[in-house]
Amino acid sequence: MRHRKSGRKLNRSNSHRTAMFKNMARALMTYEQIRTTEAKAKELRRIADKLITLALRNDLHARRQAYKVLGSHQMVQRLFDEIGPRFEGGTGGYTRIIKLSQPRKGDCAPMVIIELTKKAAAPAEEAAPVADTKED
Repeated sequence: MRHRKSGRKLNRSNSHRTAMFKNMARALMTYEQIRTTEAKAKELRRIADKLITLALRNDLHARRQAYKVLGSHQMVQRLFDEIGPRFEGGTGGYTRIIKLSQPRKGDCAPMVIIELTKKAAAPAEEAAPVADTKED
């Protein structure tokens, strides 16, 4: 019986699955959007939302817990300094899954894009000085 056993196995061993989701979480925090299968994205959403919740707590223990998943001090710093503050005041729903129309070519697996709901602000382009057009 599968009582109280959550999560998908995805036909992988425990260590393989753990390593795969750590890599996917790193990629999501780096690029803020990745393309993967639907089943993997739904499982990754659980991990990513927990990481962003840790970033909102912003204490030493939360940083150490995030380091266990991300494995890089630079990634933890980016998560806590850049990504976390964007979601201040939110109570969840930090990721979005968008289904793609074409399945994967090799095995016809349904593909999706998983992304963070709040994107980084694009660097502001310097506005050209506006010339006065007053006629005297």
